[in-house]
Amino acid sequence: MIDPGYVHLMARYNRWQNSNLYGAADALSEDARRADRGAFFGSIHATLSHLLWGDTMWMSRFDGWDAPGGGIAGSVAWVSEWEALKEGRAKADRRIVDWAGRVSGEALDADLSWHSGALGRDVSKPMGLCVAHFFNHQTHHRGQVHAMLTAAGAEPGDTDLFIMPDDS
Repeated sequence: MIDPGYVHLMARYNRWQNSNLYGAADALSEDARRADRGAFFGSIHATLSHLLWGDTMWMSRFDGWDAPGGGIAGSVAWVSEWEALKEGRAKADRRIVDWAGRVSGEALDADLSWHSGALGRDVSKPMGLCVAHFFNHQTHHRGQVHAMLTAAGAEPGDTDLFIMPDDS
């Protein structure tokens, strides 16, 4: 399904895009970041908090990180302070890139088993499928944030994968 090269590429893309979005969001006021903009999780801040929570939850399964508490409903307020959210995102992105540099094809081909709070049951799926979902989930919510930032008057940068700098 996917290979380690793809995982590393998408981890770098994730880091690049988060830097882009957080830079644009940093130019907004706290009130603008917290305003309900009609997205699934409401605000820019809440969506970014959910995304960091989700990434941390998946990485607890992929690489043994500490699992976040609170469930999906609590994910929107998992990190309530902007500076802490920025720091947590940057740290997570470094760790994701590190993990992506170590993941093997054998690991991606193996099954991953966990208890899904969202489904309320144990699940077992190919890890490659779960990793593809992980990156798709990031892209989905970053797209929402990009739209909210644009509506708020911020100017997030390009999102095209082929434009990503080599040093990202």
